[in-house]
Amino acid sequence: MISNNKQRSCLEETFSWVRDMHGVPQDAVHHAEGDVAVHTFMVLDCLTQLPAWQALPPQEQEILWASALLHDVEKRSTTVKEQDGSITAHGHARKGAITARQLLYRDIATPFDIRESIVALVRYHSMPLWLLEKPDPLKTLARVSMEVNTAWLAMLARADVLGRICGDAQDLLYRIDCFEEFCKEHDCWGKAMHFASAEAKWHFLTHEAAWPGYQPFDKPVAEVVMMSGLPGAGKDNYIKRHYKHWQVISLDAIREEMGISPVDKSGNGRVIQEAKERARALLRRKAGFVWNATNVTAQLRQQLTELFTTYKAHVTLVYVEVPYRYLHKQNTNREAVVPAAVIDKLVNKLEIPALWEAHAVIYAV
Repeated sequence: MISNNKQRSCLEETFSWVRDMHGVPQDAVHHAEGDVAVHTFMVLDCLTQLPAWQALPPQEQEILWASALLHDVEKRSTTVKEQDGSITAHGHARKGAITARQLLYRDIATPFDIRESIVALVRYHSMPLWLLEKPDPLKTLARVSMEVNTAWLAMLARADVLGRICGDAQDLLYRIDCFEEFCKEHDCWGKAMHFASAEAKWHFLTHEAAWPGYQPFDKPVAEVVMMSGLPGAGKDNYIKRHYKHWQVISLDAIREEMGISPVDKSGNGRVIQEAKERARALLRRKAGFVWNATNVTAQLRQQLTELFTTYKAHVTLVYVEVPYRYLHKQNTNREAVVPAAVIDKLVNKLEIPALWEAHAVIYAV
């Protein structure tokens, strides 16, 4: 848990990011109650008064409570006053999720599943209000349901609405009710949307006008394993244990072949291009392989997945993690040591692979 003492004064004394909420303005139309600090503690009060929250087991209560405390943590960095006088904080949920992960990985050591539940709740805390306005609500819901318990998400969204003063509260609560019914209609209330197979999931998520129940007839012609994880997390050891006889395309190995430093940005571009050429050569032969690199951002993983699936490969994404206190120690034991500053920079960018990012996702934590 973040803190045994949940008194506001203790939280503000203990955590600078809680103190930072003071004085961060909010638009009076949507948040007439005051600044982010006032709103956050109103949300916490409302959450703990919800019968649904009170019915949860203690650990699940802690997850929701921590998510409520953190849900607007990055309004401090994203709040701006627009030319028309309104106040906005675009992107605060996405940035807040990254901050929540950093805090719960580096500063407050938190078990992986609990940490990522909190991160996802922070990331999607306003999703129930806007889901049905998305271009493809069902695909969006499918992805969200693979990252977060949708029943918890609705609970947090409800507390977020109740913990503010605004003129459209009833409309917002109605939207949350609609979100709940939409989840139940598609059998993903409190659980991930179900698919008959990995290929069915991938087809639905990557094709327009696709139906979740469709089972594609085409079979993959190659198997690609994409590694993901911070330097020193143990990706090489995982490959030795589970893919000992596979061909491996390693960016570290190519970098060493070419004599390029890990901090040489232009050189790293050449390394990646060489790795992709080797991957294409194998895929043209319908040969499987392991792609071994950090791949810590969703955007980078998406680019690679698109490359591999163009050749009709089945992609398994393997994320490897060790506690932060071991990370730098294990890095120093590697043959190709990565500078500590580079590792911490990657920690700040880290996005854990979601279950929808590939045909299969394995968490080796």
